[in-house]
Amino acid sequence: MDQAKEMAKIAFEALEDKKGEDVCAIDISSVSVLADYFVIANGNSDSQVRALVENVEEKMHKAGYAAKETEGHRSGAWVLIDFGDVIVHIFDRENRQFYNLERIWSDGKRIDDVNEL
Repeated sequence: MDQAKEMAKIAFEALEDKKGEDVCAIDISSVSVLADYFVIANGNSDSQVRALVENVEEKMHKAGYAAKETEGHRSGAWVLIDFGDVIVHIFDRENRQFYNLERIWSDGKRIDDVNEL
């Protein structure tokens, strides 16, 4: 398994572990140089968004992957964690619907099941 796919799988599972809603990954490797995968989920509350962020950071750290940048940690509305080849987006429900990254990046391949990675 290549590194980007392994990272996406770890992030995906970390979001599922904390009951993130509508967890998905988008393989954008063929349409962008930004990253290979976006992993996206939303939480029901600020505290759940924080728990999702903390679990992703912890699981990725344990696997040897460090975040290059984290944005939005204080707001709880949209937190972006950049791991280089994988960018994790964690939203509250309202902002996920508003920004609709799945539509914007619809040229990529959407993955709804971690076993498809």
